[in-house]
Amino acid sequence: MAVAEERHLGRAAERLHLSQPPLTRHIKALESDLGVQLFIRTPRGMLLTEAGETLLKDAQAILGMLRSAADRAQRSGSGQTGRLDIGLYGSATFGVVPEVLMRFKVTHPDVDVVLHYAQTPAQVPALRQGRVVIVFERLLPKEPGIEVQLVAREPLVLALSDHHRLAKRKVVDIASLKHETIRVGTAPAEAATAVELCRRHGFEPHFAPVASDVIMATLHASTGPEVALVPWSMTHVKFPGVTYVPLKTRAPAFMDLHCFYLREQRSPLIDAMLETVVAYRNEAKRAARNQPR
Repeated sequence: MAVAEERHLGRAAERLHLSQPPLTRHIKALESDLGVQLFIRTPRGMLLTEAGETLLKDAQAILGMLRSAADRAQRSGSGQTGRLDIGLYGSATFGVVPEVLMRFKVTHPDVDVVLHYAQTPAQVPALRQGRVVIVFERLLPKEPGIEVQLVAREPLVLALSDHHRLAKRKVVDIASLKHETIRVGTAPAEAATAVELCRRHGFEPHFAPVASDVIMATLHASTGPEVALVPWSMTHVKFPGVTYVPLKTRAPAFMDLHCFYLREQRSPLIDAMLETVVAYRNEAKRAARNQPR
């Protein structure tokens, strides 16, 4: 390629940091291996034969592929390209997770993000089998080798039927739920949060049978007299007959969302996603501090 581009053995040798005799031997050896003449030596310089022109085009393409391969390897090693299989479930799919993934795609457009929707009991085996590498969930697994990162602390809101007596209020004091029936999902943290919140305001909560998740708890509230304590993400879901009302509490009431992954599977791609998670969480904290009280 150097000789073809320079059309001069001396200049090509200088460009390649060789003396001219070794370069001449390289060319003759290549012509011998291929069994064709690549150059015609003329007073005007080294001119390519038809076979030489053909080889030059292929050599340029091969070199371009090698450079692209090196670039892709470097980008993959820095978390800029590749495939990221993500597990998720429940209400987080409506608010926080889409926002995090959107931010990730803006900064990592060449990463192929593949989503897998399933409950936590199915996500952990998927992690261990390598079918997913990171999971966004509210229900945390208690298993060895799993690292957990807080993604967001979402304010709790009240989900209730449009016809409920509290539905027209702009804000509902948690004490107003003293005589209400509350439905929560199966995650232990949901019931624990509701119990702690109600006791802090002087009453014991009355629970309906648990729903399979926060989404189903919201649907139950739309068709019955009970109410549901749900995270802010659920407000993005406009179920027919459901109203979401902010809660007034003595202390902030939250439902946490986490992501988790196998410690031994830590990779540049996972690190890139965790950087996005941390940036999102820090921005949400700053926004919460700046909100008027």
